[in-house]
Amino acid sequence: MAEQEKIQRLPAEQMFQKEIQALMAAERDHIPTGWKMSPKSVLTYITGGTVGGTVITPKYVGNRRLVEIAISTLVTDRALLLIGDPGTAKSWLSEHLAAAINGDSTKVVQGTAGTTEEHIRYSWNYAMLIAKGPSQDAMLKSPVYRAMETGSIARIEEISRCASEVQDALISILSEKRLSVPELAMEVPAQKGFSIIATANTRDKGVNDMSAALKRRFNIVVLPAPADMATEMEIVKTRVAQLSEGFDLNAALPEEDVVEKVVTIFRELRGETTLDGKQKVKAPSGVLSTAEAISLLANSMALAGSFGSGVITDEDLAAGLQGAVVKDEEKDGLAWKEYLDAVMKKRGSRWLPLYKACKELNP
Repeated sequence: MAEQEKIQRLPAEQMFQKEIQALMAAERDHIPTGWKMSPKSVLTYITGGTVGGTVITPKYVGNRRLVEIAISTLVTDRALLLIGDPGTAKSWLSEHLAAAINGDSTKVVQGTAGTTEEHIRYSWNYAMLIAKGPSQDAMLKSPVYRAMETGSIARIEEISRCASEVQDALISILSEKRLSVPELAMEVPAQKGFSIIATANTRDKGVNDMSAALKRRFNIVVLPAPADMATEMEIVKTRVAQLSEGFDLNAALPEEDVVEKVVTIFRELRGETTLDGKQKVKAPSGVLSTAEAISLLANSMALAGSFGSGVITDEDLAAGLQGAVVKDEEKDGLAWKEYLDAVMKKRGSRWLPLYKACKELNP
């Protein structure tokens, strides 16, 4: 088995290496300093197309203008902040922008309650620090530090989950484009091409809301949920197909009818109304995002491949829906029961087998 085949998830620049190489080989436009390809080629890589006989698969299905704004932001000295509900492809777009622009999407800081200022700046190998004192050899450089040195892009995921003092460590970096290292009496200047792509979840807005000073240093792009049913179905089908290639699921890809049912249920519960607008429904506590629909179908494929015929059945789908919708047994269980009886049951023979399978799990 090839070494790459042993890796559970390859970074975007390796997963889509042939596409990136094809775009670079066919490049005819100006390439900004530090970039691997022109902004137009980055746009093609993200939104899809054909170049030199190579089909470029779309990485983001949505408003093309938003992608253009994001790319043009990174040409300037402004940082980029992608905001949206969970599952609106913020991290996915962030990763692919970095992959196309630098050929390296791995300079990542994951924002959590445990993220410290050292994750943004630098820390020390304390054994070397005690033995020899402060030196560059004893320094452990953060992804942001390494991006500044190399003139590339660093990614900060879920920035609003970082404490305020950690967020504030970015302000001077984004303003001055320099990182001070007082222990070594030196400053690290950012090379041309350096930028930061951060993501923030609108559901986490109140966790550690970004200060106005920090927001001013970002150009903000809001990524909406898929506008219509057809777009969301296309995203789900594409991503499920890509995910299945990396796992031994031993199952067929979900049929159109299966994808349509999952997306319909998610859109109705998320929007608190049926698609025809005629009936209100209770929303569960979960987000029921496009990303969760993708995960649900991948899990259903795993069930079908491991314990079934290799084709997703209504029982496989019901098990996935139960786990996706019912996060809080008391509140969500009631909302899901009402949806099953008031909406799904009345949809006729096409939906009846799925209704029965769901009722068995949620009597």
